[in-house]
Amino acid sequence: MKKNGIVLYPAPGIGHLVSMVELGKLILSRYGGEFSVVILLTNGPFDSPATASYIDRISQTAAAISFHRFPCMANMFEFLTLNASNVLQSLQEITRTFSIRALILDCFCTSAFPAARRLGIPTYYYIPFSAAALAAILYLPTLDKQTSKSFKDLPTTVFRIPGLPPLPATYMMEPVLDRDDRSYHEALQLTMDLRNCDGILINTFDALEPIPLTAISNGECVTDGPCPPVHTVGPLIAEADKDDDDNDNTNQKNDCLPWLDQQPSRSVVFLCFGSRGSFCTDQLKEIGNGLERSGVRFLWAMKSPAADATRKEIGKETVAWDDFDLDDILPEGFLEKTKNRGMVVKSWVPQQAVLRHPSVVGFVSHCGSNSVLEAAAAAAGLPMVAWPLHAEQHLNKTALVKDMKIAIGVEQRDGDGFVSGAELEMKLRELMSSEEGREVRERSEKIREMAIEAWREEGSSTAALASLVHIWNRV
Repeated sequence: MKKNGIVLYPAPGIGHLVSMVELGKLILSRYGGEFSVVILLTNGPFDSPATASYIDRISQTAAAISFHRFPCMANMFEFLTLNASNVLQSLQEITRTFSIRALILDCFCTSAFPAARRLGIPTYYYIPFSAAALAAILYLPTLDKQTSKSFKDLPTTVFRIPGLPPLPATYMMEPVLDRDDRSYHEALQLTMDLRNCDGILINTFDALEPIPLTAISNGECVTDGPCPPVHTVGPLIAEADKDDDDNDNTNQKNDCLPWLDQQPSRSVVFLCFGSRGSFCTDQLKEIGNGLERSGVRFLWAMKSPAADATRKEIGKETVAWDDFDLDDILPEGFLEKTKNRGMVVKSWVPQQAVLRHPSVVGFVSHCGSNSVLEAAAAAAGLPMVAWPLHAEQHLNKTALVKDMKIAIGVEQRDGDGFVSGAELEMKLRELMSSEEGREVRERSEKIREMAIEAWREEGSSTAALASLVHIWNRV
């Protein structure tokens, strides 16, 4: 008799893979006797040594997870679309061994949806970002009908999206800002597939985002048809610091945690802007000025400077992310003046370990969904200073500040998003000593307790996963 299998298909890139593996591990940890998990792997230009090392480690430590790798494909422009035939062939091969109870697609893998439907396999989408962003995606066809202009060309337009605070059109997710861009039409196709799939799994929990989740479940975001059920299966957070051995910054990693050990409890603000987030030299100097004048203790994870003010991430061509001189970038005398209360680490720190450290009191973040979950759920309920860079992060900031009330937002200059040192100084002082900062800190601590509650026996995420398993067992 065939064993029941759940097939997962992550988009290329280590971040997407890790998130899907965590979902597979969650299923196995609670229902391992009922299912095996097979993960489909693309093979091509997005792979890295870290990806191969991670797959090897999972293969050795999680025997019930197996990997099915596609043939190598070099065309990176239509990578996922061209892999659709590989998905079909792989699913046909897997059905010889397993009874596939569900195929769970990364939201970027829409080209695989027709193949799954052709084989009659129940198909779900996994959403690794916020419920607020999902509400916006589901509402995109309605917005598409409201205007013929690109959202980026509507600087004075404010969208009223169910479940979200009023949102400037230019704060929509980066891939949909330009309606002439291919990604805009791919996002529209995603909304159609989401409506027709068997369900949506999302990495959040009910208590964190009740407003957008309620709007979605009430059908407010899909105005011309039914919306599939949404299952909150978060917070899903990768085990802390499992990639340490793959990182070249081992000495700095070992330095920052002992430094935190020497700081007073709940006194240090952590600044980090994601795995690739970076700034031009002028912005880095302004951050330095703000930190120096604020007087707060800080740990700052700094990436190699970006080439210009509009490019807020390290280029894919950058190999050595820590090949720069801090003295050439920071304000004159900064390191000497702040040496007794601050530390700057080039490129990388073990973020979860830092966020969980008892000396850390706040987090200046780019508002990426993983970082938000780690701060709100995995740490001691850390409040944030929200400083979005790109993707869906401006949308996340709006929800974090206005609905969730677990962040204080920085004011950014129109056009390039520049933040002055005076603005950063003011927001750090607000976080540490104002009444608003106290309320944000208290709310963040309550959110952490709600995150723990979500995975208890009667918790919302426990119930959501149990409901899915019940459905899969009836297929």
